[in-house]
Amino acid sequence: MFYFDQLLHGIERRSLWLIPAVALLRLVFVASSELDLIGDEAYYWEWSRRPDWCYFSKPPMVAWLIGGFTWLLGDETWVVRLPAVVLGAVSLWFLQATARGFFGPRASVLCLLLILATPAQVLANFLMTIDPPLYCFWIMTLYFLRRALFADDSRAWWWAGFSAAAALLSKQAALLLPLMLAVFLLLDAQRRHYLRREFCWFLLPVVLVVVQIVVWNHAHDWVMFGHSKSHFTPHDAIDGWQRLKHGLEFIAYQLLLLSPLIWLMTLGVTLQGLVQFKTLSAERRFLWLFGPVLILAVIALSLLQKVQGNWPMPFYLSALILLAGDWLDGHWSRLMKPALAFGAMLVVITYALPLALKLLHLQGTPLDPTKRFNQWRTMAASIDAGRRKTGVDLADSFVIATGHRYLASGLAFYLAGHPPVFRFETSGMVQSQYELGYFCPSPRKGKN
Repeated sequence: MFYFDQLLHGIERRSLWLIPAVALLRLVFVASSELDLIGDEAYYWEWSRRPDWCYFSKPPMVAWLIGGFTWLLGDETWVVRLPAVVLGAVSLWFLQATARGFFGPRASVLCLLLILATPAQVLANFLMTIDPPLYCFWIMTLYFLRRALFADDSRAWWWAGFSAAAALLSKQAALLLPLMLAVFLLLDAQRRHYLRREFCWFLLPVVLVVVQIVVWNHAHDWVMFGHSKSHFTPHDAIDGWQRLKHGLEFIAYQLLLLSPLIWLMTLGVTLQGLVQFKTLSAERRFLWLFGPVLILAVIALSLLQKVQGNWPMPFYLSALILLAGDWLDGHWSRLMKPALAFGAMLVVITYALPLALKLLHLQGTPLDPTKRFNQWRTMAASIDAGRRKTGVDLADSFVIATGHRYLASGLAFYLAGHPPVFRFETSGMVQSQYELGYFCPSPRKGKN
């Protein structure tokens, strides 16, 4: 314990350099990676070529960020992923600052080490999907809410509202932020008076974003709402065994993404808060409501339907802060060091995996878990060769693809010159952004 304290103290003294150093290493990894964009990344890049206030399945933040970075630096794979690195660094700063505000400097350092020892952080700071902005603006919201609620900073209510609005522009799950804040204020008699005025300040930017999303969806046949509803509408009846299977698969994902020991400790903190909720301090109640209780809700949902493994990821941010606070109180001391060591080992393996596969000549084999990253560039090169043989002017041509939206978006990014690519949906239904009006190729009649 003494040596671990010394380690934390040493890191604390150098914490000013820790986050920039981590960001630099992540930037080098992204810039040197040979892995293609995954389907979602290319799909969101396609969105970014047509800026809008909302899109088929998600709010616009991911497209805005990708569009801004590619406008500045060009349409390159590493540029599309660069926002994830920047958002990751900002998230780390706000996470440690929030932990410091609740439990002090040692807790902030431990919280940093815990989050850095999760393989989920590797993915969240490499793949530019809707998750990096959600995580960033989620923890920003918690940071400013702590200042507003527990440091009597009236201006922080506005900053918390803007952060929550930005989170909602990233993903619909951010609607839980005002909901859980309202629950906390209703349960906390000492702070319930904030519901009269300050909560409205917080809510105003969020409401403006909601109005923007509703207006766009009203003009587009409510497509985003229909898509979101489909996540919670079972397509086929499932029996008890299938429910159990879904639940076990979800738990397995959590063990992989958080690392086994860290996830088990966060589960312990979650269950402990459930049992002791009435005796928790206001600060711990706040953290528990914005994380652990939502983790329990997703676990329960996983027993009813199939749940994506990344759904509870923002909820772990406050759970890790609680875990760091519990460690300061003398809990989890035996598990903490092996948990950090094992998690760090998994992180190193995750970063080293592409290079190891290359050195062992396993790329593209059934043993290669990165195969989905290595298809678009090769396919696009083959199609480009065929397009050149036709002798048409490629700069004045466009492409129509069938099949999954990932095919259309992957070709749009990796074909030479990033030509306009359209998708033919055989069902005639609106199944993706490609079926909305401004992706229609009809103005190009007579073109190749």
